Amino acid sequence: MALTLKDIKAPIASEMEEFEKKFRASMKTKVLLLDKIMSYIVKRKGKQMRPMFVFLSAGACGGISESTYRGASLIELLHTATLVHDDVVDDANYRRGFFSVNALWKNKIAVLVGDYLLSRGLLLSVDNGDYNLLKIVSDAVKMMSEGELLQMEKARRLDINEEVYYEIIRQKTASLIASCCGVGAASSGQENGTIEKMQLFGEKVGMAFQIKDDLFDYGEAEVGKPLGIDIREKKMTLPLIKALAQASWLEKRRILNLVRNHNDNTKKINEIIHFVKESGGLEYAEKVMQKYYKEALDILNEFEDSVYKTSLSQLVQFTIERSK
Repeated sequence: MALTLKDIKAPIASEMEEFEKKFRASMKTKVLLLDKIMSYIVKRKGKQMRPMFVFLSAGACGGISESTYRGASLIELLHTATLVHDDVVDDANYRRGFFSVNALWKNKIAVLVGDYLLSRGLLLSVDNGDYNLLKIVSDAVKMMSEGELLQMEKARRLDINEEVYYEIIRQKTASLIASCCGVGAASSGQENGTIEKMQLFGEKVGMAFQIKDDLFDYGEAEVGKPLGIDIREKKMTLPLIKALAQASWLEKRRILNLVRNHNDNTKKINEIIHFVKESGGLEYAEKVMQKYYKEALDILNEFEDSVYKTSLSQLVQFTIERSK
């Protein structure tokens, strides 16, 4: 029987409930418009995997403390700020099936809301002296911005090789999950060595998670995301990079031309998807994903057995086997 998030969350169910209350309270503000937007943001929360990684990591490393709640809030505040700003940059009208903040309240307000969330997160840490947590999360936000910009720069020229791709996803996606696990370990009072080990575990999980996401673009599961979205956005992901690396010069030029000039034509996108499937790009990406998954579990196995460690292992499995 497939694991559900509810089963995985069991050891931290009461903490997650408590976190929810504290997080809502931290979003309260006297400015009416802002309060309205904050409650809207809190309402459209997703699977809450980020706080789960924080609490389970803290549990696996020695115990959940008051500082763990603040660390999880810090990550949510700073990450939500980056998402609100992302939607403005992408001119996106939806986020997880809800209207984006900028679609409902226009760009200027959305940018200010993102700034507000950032400052709430910074103050939460500074007021409580959580400088170690702030350092971990700030490093992640910096890396995420760098990864996004590196991807944009490369999308213009379509010259991404495997090495650059891994660097982009390490910064863009893996750094956030790494910071969740690092914050969990730090909030339980662990030494730097343990915190770094937990961050490395999170990074491996993040790498596997992103490659899984890339596979969805080729219809590898029943998922709400239409086929070929990455191709439409000229994003070079692992299946395509691998397929191109093996193609003849002529074939490579033909496919890159399709990506560059015909990325809004469904027939041409299906041609690219067919090319990637025929070239073994999907099997290769699947293999690399499994490698990161195994490396993550190997690191986790160095920690003492506990219900939290078991749930962490199941959460990783869930991210790899999810169908959306």
